[in-house]
Amino acid sequence: QVQLVESGGGLVQPGGSLRLSCAASGSFFSINAMGWYRQAPGKQRELVAAITSGGSTHYADSVKGRFTISGDNALITVYLQMNSLQPDDTAVYYCNADVDVGWNDRYDYWGQGTQVTVSS
Repeated sequence: QVQLVESGGGLVQPGGSLRLSCAASGSFFSINAMGWYRQAPGKQRELVAAITSGGSTHYADSVKGRFTISGDNALITVYLQMNSLQPDDTAVYYCNADVDVGWNDRYDYWGQGTQVTVSS
């Protein structure tokens, strides 16, 4: 009973910026971690960035120095600031939540995705 909704995607030129948002709703105890994944046509889905409830962050090597993940203290809303976008960043971006939905009851949930296209 957890829903994740992504927003903020669109078409940008190389070198441009976008900020993606992921908002969680439903019934759950807490969110342990949130991550942003992306999947380009014909490629596997890959982890782009993640943040834990303790504030630790992780970035894929391909986006280090360009992307920043952030969120509120409860990770109800998480953002991905994307700068210096390149054509290889073109993909559908998905948020993923590691959620405690009950005592000793922990699951992953996925949003529907938002399209990011980087092209001149």
